[in-house]
Amino acid sequence: MDRDQLLRETKGGKIKDGPIRCILLSEFHVVAGSKISCQVPENFITKEVFDSIRTYIIPKPQLQRCILTINTLGHKVIGYPVRINHVRYQRNFFYFNLCFVFDSWSRTVQYEAVVKKLSEYLLMMEEEGSFLSNAENNGNISNLLACILRDLNQRHVATIVEGDTTIYLKIGRLKSDPPVVQDHQVPLLCRGFEDTDLDSWDLTTQQVLPFINGINHVARIAAEADVENQLVKSCIQNLVYYGVMQLLPLLKYSNVYMCTRELQKLTRDRSLADECRKYVQLQHAEKVDTVRLPSLFNILQLYSQMTHGVTLRSLCQRLCPRDNNIDERKLVSFGLQHNLIRCINKYPIYTGSIPTPKHKLYTGLNSLDEICCKTGMSPSRIEQEIDMDSNVTVIWKHFNILYNLVVDCACENFSSASQNFS
Repeated sequence: MDRDQLLRETKGGKIKDGPIRCILLSEFHVVAGSKISCQVPENFITKEVFDSIRTYIIPKPQLQRCILTINTLGHKVIGYPVRINHVRYQRNFFYFNLCFVFDSWSRTVQYEAVVKKLSEYLLMMEEEGSFLSNAENNGNISNLLACILRDLNQRHVATIVEGDTTIYLKIGRLKSDPPVVQDHQVPLLCRGFEDTDLDSWDLTTQQVLPFINGINHVARIAAEADVENQLVKSCIQNLVYYGVMQLLPLLKYSNVYMCTRELQKLTRDRSLADECRKYVQLQHAEKVDTVRLPSLFNILQLYSQMTHGVTLRSLCQRLCPRDNNIDERKLVSFGLQHNLIRCINKYPIYTGSIPTPKHKLYTGLNSLDEICCKTGMSPSRIEQEIDMDSNVTVIWKHFNILYNLVVDCACENFSSASQNFS
């Protein structure tokens, strides 16, 4: 079973994480062969089960110092076999394998680094003082494994102190793979990272960050930063994975937005309302002390008027947000960041029989934003061509491309509102 398959494992529609059921230490005896020298709790892995997998617990030399996962008979065993060559051992070598045992359905990818680190630690202890091969240390080994099992299951961290040596173990939080970054998407730094010193980033990020403002899309950032497009995408994807950045839809005045039930938060959460008022004010207003922040009433009025068939341009023409000290671009950006609104995208579909190269993009899966980036044409020109082509049908639908990996899951109200256009 490969890593990708492990990541996709689900139970009841959710990824499965199970506790460590047992930690065992296996050694190779010159007479008896592979055997369990210590396990916590005792007799968790029976002799019958171990005999069925012993070939993989102490494998051939080609598989030494590699993470091995065995899933059989209701157990999943993950180990890191190690061989030590030295004249003090019989046959001039010593084999051991420290293994973590889980339920067969449990995901174990996040434990691989822990098993490897702990095995390397035991290797060092064995080389320095025969910690594993000396039978007098069996009691200490058993207590050590019991402590590790308890701490990792309860606190996901463990500290081992043996003589002058200390080792720290921690089970890392496993995240899903970040989304593929598209040319038309707009990256935006998450709250708390806006004022981070550029010197703390890698060279590519230092070149890219000055052009990330919540308005520029990926293709434009690559052009203005003079960095290869694919390199910019990889950089942004990495920042999204670590929760430093999120991706928003491309802001266009021809876009249609709809408010969600999360809009109620603005009336119930005073801190969110104050944050919104400060965020959406016009940039030049910050320089004038006498200018007040936009009123919550005007902000809610704009958000509530966002509905199907109403473009951002028509909304601005009718309500004139700048007259009320509101930057409509920041208003949209804030709404998307906090799930107050969602973008309704156009998806053209070609229904004719002989498509042109451009028509091949009209599959119903490519939004107008994607088509603009791929063809280099303006949205207005593409829309004009679509209107004149009777073989092209346009559907409007919602596709949530706000990938904020800081948040673990969408709230129930947002999910209910999203069903309207799912």
